[in-house]
Amino acid sequence: MRTVLIVDDEPGIRDTLRGVLEDEGFTVKTVASGEACLSAVEREGFACILLDIWLGKGIDGLETLKRLRENGNDSAVIMISGHGNIETAVKSTKLGAFDFIEKPLSLEKTVVTVKNAVRQRELERANRQMIDELTEKYAMVGESVAMRALRKQIAIVAPSDGRVLISGESGTGKELVARAIHAQSKRKASPFVEINSAAIPEDLVESELFGHAKGAFSGAMSAKKGKFEIADGATLFLDEIGDMSPRVQAKMLRVLEEQRFEPVGSNTPVAVDVRVISATNKRLEDLIENGNFRHDLFYRLNVIPFQIPPLRERLEDVPVLVEHFIQRFSKDYGKKPKTFSDDAIETLQKHQWFGNVRELKNTIERVVIMSSKTKIAASDLPDLGTSDEKPASSFRFPSFKAATDAYHREFILHKLAEFDGNVSKAAEEMGVDRSHLYRRMRNLGIDSGSK
Repeated sequence: MRTVLIVDDEPGIRDTLRGVLEDEGFTVKTVASGEACLSAVEREGFACILLDIWLGKGIDGLETLKRLRENGNDSAVIMISGHGNIETAVKSTKLGAFDFIEKPLSLEKTVVTVKNAVRQRELERANRQMIDELTEKYAMVGESVAMRALRKQIAIVAPSDGRVLISGESGTGKELVARAIHAQSKRKASPFVEINSAAIPEDLVESELFGHAKGAFSGAMSAKKGKFEIADGATLFLDEIGDMSPRVQAKMLRVLEEQRFEPVGSNTPVAVDVRVISATNKRLEDLIENGNFRHDLFYRLNVIPFQIPPLRERLEDVPVLVEHFIQRFSKDYGKKPKTFSDDAIETLQKHQWFGNVRELKNTIERVVIMSSKTKIAASDLPDLGTSDEKPASSFRFPSFKAATDAYHREFILHKLAEFDGNVSKAAEEMGVDRSHLYRRMRNLGIDSGSK
C-alpha cells in the first residue's frame, strides 16, 4: 500500500506535494481539515499521512493525530508546521508521529521522509503479520481442565525471570509452553533462542552453547557466538536437557550461578542476562539416582516445574485440536477445509496417542494432503494401529518409567529391524541424532548389532 494522504489548509501546498509524490509513484489523496482526515481514514487505509499542525478551522493537527491513535490507526504520520518549536515536536513524537518537518518545505527532504515512513510502516506490518502467524502456529489449543490450569500457570509465571523446567512425554508440546512463557514475559521483544541437546553431536554441544574462539579446535576457522551470548537479554530454551554430558552440565551449573562463562578456547569471561527455560521427556530424578545428571544442576533448573499431561489424559481436547489442525493445514496447502464426521472424531478420541499431539497433528496433516473428500468418515482415517493393546500390556509394569522404557526399547528394536540394524538410517527415520540413539540404546541395554 503506497497511498499518501495530505492534510493542509493551503491549496498551493496540497497541489505541490501531490505532484511531487505522484511523480515518485505514490497514490495521493488530499483534504483540508482534521475532520476530513478522520473521515478519510475510515473509508480507506493510508501508508503515510502528511499532517499540518496549524489548520485553518476545526481541530488542529495535534488533536487529529491524537484521535487517529485513539482510533487504532497505524498510518505513519509526518507532522508539518510553519511555526515549529521543540515543545511541539516533542508532543508530536509522544503522540506517535513518525517525523516532524518545518515550512517552508524542502521537497527533496519531504520525499525522503515519506519514503522512509512508508518503508518502516511496511516492515512493522510485516512483522506483526509474522508474529500473528507464529502465534497461530504455536497456539496452545484445548479447553480441558488440564489445559486451562496450564494456561493459568503460564500467566502467573511468565512475567518473572524464574527458571522453568518443563517435563512431559515427547510430542506433548513442551516447546509451545516455553514459547508461551516467553511471549508473555518482559523479554518478549527479544529473541526466543533454542537448542536441542539431543540433536547436536556431543563434542559440539559445548561450542553451540558457549561459543568458541578462533582456533579453539580443528575446523574453528573463526570465532563464534554461542546460544547463551545470542540470548543475552532474552530467553534461552534448552530442550532435552537430560542428554547433556557431565562436562557440559558442570559448565552449565557455573553459568546459572554466575551468569557468565568462557567460550571454548578462550580465557575471557562473557557476562550475560539470560532467562533459561529447559525441557525434558525423561525423569531427571532417575538420571540423578543413576549418576547421569547432577542434582545441583537439577535444583538450579527446577525453580518452577511444569508437567505437561499426555494427550491420552485429555482426550476431550481432540475435537478442538482436530479443527485447529484442519484450518492450519488447509491454509498452508491451499485446500478447502474438510469436516470430520462424528464417527471419525470418536475413533480419534479412542486412540491412545502415544506420540501425543505431534502424532495427532501428523495424522490430520496426512488427511488434509491425501484425501480428496470434503467430509472424512472413520473409514477414511489412516491406520492408527491397535491402540487397545498397548495400555493393557502396560499395566504389568511397576512404574511409569519402566513402562516408558519398555515401549522405547520395543520401538527402537522395531526400527533397527526395519533398517537391518543400520543405526544411522534408523535414527534418521526416527528424527533423532545418531549419537542420541546410541546413548538411548546403551541405557536400554540394546546391542548396536541388534536386528
